[in-house]
Amino acid sequence: MSWNPAIEPGCPDEVGLDAIETLIVPRARDLGGFEVRRALPAPKRQMVGPFIFFDQAGPAELLTGQGVDVRPHPHIGLGTVTYLYRGDFHHRDSTGADQIIRPGALNWMVAGRGVTHSERTSAAARSGPNSLFGIQTWLALPDTHEDMAPTFEHHGKEALPVIEDRGVSIRLILGEAYGRKAPATMFSEAFYADVKLEPGSRLPMPDDHEDRAIYIVEGSISIAGQAFEAPQMMVFRPGDRITVAARDQGARLMILGGATLGGPRYIWWNFVASSRERIEEAKAEWRVQNWGKGRFDLPVDDREEHIPLPD
Repeated sequence: MSWNPAIEPGCPDEVGLDAIETLIVPRARDLGGFEVRRALPAPKRQMVGPFIFFDQAGPAELLTGQGVDVRPHPHIGLGTVTYLYRGDFHHRDSTGADQIIRPGALNWMVAGRGVTHSERTSAAARSGPNSLFGIQTWLALPDTHEDMAPTFEHHGKEALPVIEDRGVSIRLILGEAYGRKAPATMFSEAFYADVKLEPGSRLPMPDDHEDRAIYIVEGSISIAGQAFEAPQMMVFRPGDRITVAARDQGARLMILGGATLGGPRYIWWNFVASSRERIEEAKAEWRVQNWGKGRFDLPVDDREEHIPLPD
């Protein structure tokens, strides 16, 4: 690996706390049996690069027969990433994709002009006690790709680049960082990675992206001698060279960022768009339930129910 985390500049003690542009404490929501914590969008920060939504689901322990059932629902104008630490999801969508996602793998569904999908705990997992712990995030699409046809890619754990050095392990999920490139097709500059830090190890953040953030999943890290514990997100000031250090128990992080988009984004329910008009059009089409004859269809083999448009 091409870095040496101990070499100046960028050692933790030399980074001022003013390098943290925004500190986000996720909002917790009980969904009945498990908890979701939302970091983006936040009151003081809507996006980090193209990342416009960031949810931590769990950790939760579920009894035999129990699971999560997210019924078919629509998206426009974004790409979704489901990344699991424990448990599984059975993903189905209106492109015809039918995929079990397991820890360390990537589901990358790009909605474009419109897609519908469901995510449910698999039948195999429900056959006994099962766990759920993971992150789902959305990336807003640039203007040039808002009307593209929806797509789906799955990349197994073994397909994602892994970088290891001096107590640091990074699995690159999306985009480019540290001289490596993940396999998923991207439509704007971004990076997204799962990071494990052993106690005392140091992580230099990529310095070739405009926006950068860290989400602490487990453990704690030190910046300028101050401790930050899970769950928190720190968004850093552009241009600063940043290195963080794991504290005594180590840490697990998600690091993310990229280039800012060319204009604002509106978000309503599961829709993201560059204009309110696009969202109103999508709302109208989902409301009439004209499956397969317009923007939206229901997933193959999961057509018996769907989430209605909110009032």
